[in-house]
Amino acid sequence: MSRVSIRRGVAAAVAAFALAALPSAAYAAAAPAAGTGARYHQQQDETIRQIVLQGAVNVRDLGGYRTWTGGQVRQGLVYRSDALSKLTDADVTTVSGLGLTKVVDFRIPMEVRYDGADRLPAGLSATARPVSDLGLYGTLVGAIGSGDPVTQEQMLGGGRAEAYMRDIYRTFVTSPENRAQFAATLRELADGRQGPVLYHCTSGKDRTGWMSYVLLRALAVPEETAGRDYLASNTFRAAYDAKVRAGLKQSGLMQNPDLLIPLQEVRQDYLDSATAQMEADYGGLYGYLTQGLGLDLRTLAKLQTRLVR
Repeated sequence: MSRVSIRRGVAAAVAAFALAALPSAAYAAAAPAAGTGARYHQQQDETIRQIVLQGAVNVRDLGGYRTWTGGQVRQGLVYRSDALSKLTDADVTTVSGLGLTKVVDFRIPMEVRYDGADRLPAGLSATARPVSDLGLYGTLVGAIGSGDPVTQEQMLGGGRAEAYMRDIYRTFVTSPENRAQFAATLRELADGRQGPVLYHCTSGKDRTGWMSYVLLRALAVPEETAGRDYLASNTFRAAYDAKVRAGLKQSGLMQNPDLLIPLQEVRQDYLDSATAQMEADYGGLYGYLTQGLGLDLRTLAKLQTRLVR
């Protein structure tokens, strides 16, 4: 096999892991069932409104949650998702119906190169706002591309994948560059002149999950409820991620694709790593919002006014 063929195979495998360019037959198997639109998932006393697409599995309206002040987060204004590079024509039509005025892409340039740019309705283009993954994507390229189970175990086994994820979450708090990207997004969401906004990363679970958790907490959604929204990515991604692992094993690229599970999942201890760092650095959520993200009280009040009814 030529070096070019090997490189292309690795790229396809890593992109498949990140919900992108699976071979057509495998993608068809991993994609959600045909049909698009909104689907409601009851989770304890809260309802999660999923936007059902064929080319993305973790697209949701962040509205509907109750706040501890007695309000409710408005629907149809903020959406969270995984990458939109593989949307079908029908998906694009569905996304067009959301009336989006802005799409924010938290992926780093390497992810966009491998996965492809977002496929969006005419007249709408994504705003690049990269949040660091501490080299995770490159690590995956190296681990999967090695094709060597010993190397893969050394890179991802023995709790190393979990530790990597906890380190990434801490940078959501410690990195000035990352904080700036989250802050810019929150300021736009507070802007009454802005229409509906969607933000996403690759899998729609870590960078997007933290952004959603912080936003919901800033809107006075209870911590437990915001945490359930974060963990719900496991429900929406489980079937697809399992098929990706099966494809990697069948291809021979990984003998033990379960090494990827800690990277594919969201876990409470990942979120706890970020919130503990937030407590240590800023004394809690309010300090993170005002000192870490530089949001003034007027902006926080505008978030409430615009997004809570």
